[in-house]
Amino acid sequence: MHTLRKEIPVLVVITLVILACTLPVQFGNAPAPEEAAAPAVEVPVESTQGQAAETVAPPDAASTEAPPAPPAEAVATITHQMTPAEEVPMGGIVYDVVSKDTAPEKRAPYGDSYQINRFERPFDNQMLYNPNLDISTYNVALDPDWVYVSIELVGFDPNDPLGIHYAVELDVDHDGFGDYIITAQPPYTPKWDTAGVQVYRDTNHDTGGLSAEKSDAPLPGDGYDRLIFDRGTGDDPDLAWVRINAGRRATVQFAFKRPLAGKGFMLGVVADAGLKNVGMMDYVDRMTRAEAGSPVRDNKDYPLKGLYNLDNACREAFGFPPTGYEPQLCPRDEATPAPGPTPVTCPAPPYCTGTWYNWDPVNCVCQTILY
Repeated sequence: MHTLRKEIPVLVVITLVILACTLPVQFGNAPAPEEAAAPAVEVPVESTQGQAAETVAPPDAASTEAPPAPPAEAVATITHQMTPAEEVPMGGIVYDVVSKDTAPEKRAPYGDSYQINRFERPFDNQMLYNPNLDISTYNVALDPDWVYVSIELVGFDPNDPLGIHYAVELDVDHDGFGDYIITAQPPYTPKWDTAGVQVYRDTNHDTGGLSAEKSDAPLPGDGYDRLIFDRGTGDDPDLAWVRINAGRRATVQFAFKRPLAGKGFMLGVVADAGLKNVGMMDYVDRMTRAEAGSPVRDNKDYPLKGLYNLDNACREAFGFPPTGYEPQLCPRDEATPAPGPTPVTCPAPPYCTGTWYNWDPVNCVCQTILY
C-alpha cells in the first residue's frame, strides 16, 4: 500500500503532460484557429447590360483534380480487298534531265522550261542541291487491275527531312490539263501502303490555266480541288498505294486502279518539297517567271526565288497513239527520211563528149547542146 501511494502522483503528472500535448495551443486571448475558409476571387464577367463583376468562389479540392480521360474514339478499320503485286515488271523508260553534275556550280544544266510547265529545280532557294528531289527516270507498267508507276531518283532516301511529296499526274483526255493527281507524303515504307496517299480531282478544268501550252500567270485558280481518296478512305479503299525502294529504277513506286486512268491517258511525275500545294497547280499559271526565278545560270531570272525544291518530268502517252501535238507530251525524235534509190550512172561513150554533146549519166542519154 505504501508503494502504491508513492506511484499515484507520478501517474497523475504523466497523464497531465499527455493531455497538454493534445490540446490546441492558444496565444494570449486569440481564439483557437479554425480551418481557413478559401478567399473569394473576383472574376469579371462580360455583360451587355452593364452588370457588376460576379464573385465566384474557387472550386473545392475535389474539382481541381484532372477530369478522367474520355474514352478513346473508335478508329475506323480500313479493310482492303485488293493489294498491288509484289513483283512489278518494268515498262519503257522515260528519261528526265538531272542536275547532279552541275550541282556544285549551283545550276541546272538545262531542262527547266517555265513556259511549258517543265521543271528542273532540285535546289533550295540558296541553290543547294538535293538528290532526293532529282528525278532521273520513270516507267509505267500495266496489268488487268493496276497501273504501276516507278520513279527513279538520283538520291536514295525518299524519307528526306524536307518531307518530300511525290506525285503522279493524269491527263485522261490528252488536252494538257491535269485531271487527277495521286500524291504521297512521308513516312514511306518498303511495304505497299495507303497511309499518306491522297487522290485529288480537278473539277473545273483550271489546272492548266487558260492554255495548257503556256504559262498564264498571274492567274487565280484552285487546281486539283476535290479530294476523292484520303489514306484509304473513299469510295474505293484500294484506289492508290505507294512504297519505296522496290528496285533500282523504283526508288518510289505507285500503284493505282486502272479505271481511274481510262483506256488511254497521259501521265507525268512530280517531286515537290517546296509549295506542296496541289490547289495551286499548275504553278506556272499562279506565279510569274520573274517571281519563280530560274535554276539556269544564263537566264535573266536566275537564281531560284519563289518556286524551288521542285522537279517534274514530261508526260508520256499510254494506251493510245499520240499525234505528237499533245500539250506537255515528251519530245519525239524526228523521223529520219527513208533513203531514196541509189542513182544509176553510165559511162559516157566517146562520141558524146566535146562541144556539141552533153552526156546525162542518170538517164544514160547523149544530149545535143543547143546555143
